[in-house]
Amino acid sequence: MQSARPIPPLPAPVRPDPVRDRWAAPMRLAIAEAALAPATGDVPVGALVLGPDGEVLGRGHNEREAVGDPTAHAEVVAIREAARTVGSAARGRADGNGARPDGWRLTGCTLVVTLEPCTMCAGAIVLSRIDRVVYGALDEKAGAAGSLFDVMRDRRLNHRPEVIPGVLADECGEQLRAFFDTHR
Repeated sequence: MQSARPIPPLPAPVRPDPVRDRWAAPMRLAIAEAALAPATGDVPVGALVLGPDGEVLGRGHNEREAVGDPTAHAEVVAIREAARTVGSAARGRADGNGARPDGWRLTGCTLVVTLEPCTMCAGAIVLSRIDRVVYGALDEKAGAAGSLFDVMRDRRLNHRPEVIPGVLADECGEQLRAFFDTHR
């Protein structure tokens, strides 16, 4: 007769997170967008701007090295594309000749980004009137959404988006670690 082997313990159950779980699918799209950046030597950060209905209005990945522009962070690239999309729609709805003056406002939109925004990007988020920011990995060296600074929730500003941190943080962080492991 064979001796009974001990039964290994079951893994701890994964508890649903009603705040973060709904953002996993868009974050996976942002991770895929980030994967495009290393081809040009850029750090793999990806971002999407989602409209109120969840439609992707803008997407971007870091392009600083690719285009030689220090402001070409994933968030700024995605915000610019979304503003063009919203502005085009506003021009189509505008009375008379041209766009509404607020066609650039991204009210009701959500920015999904793989890395916590820096101060520049946090400023762009506030100025574009994005209502919600969902991010993956913390940026303890330059983050401006709660880790180093908290620009977006500063009560002195005229607009403060909701911030949802830590969505697929491990996957987002691993993408960055893998890049820097090969670039050091």
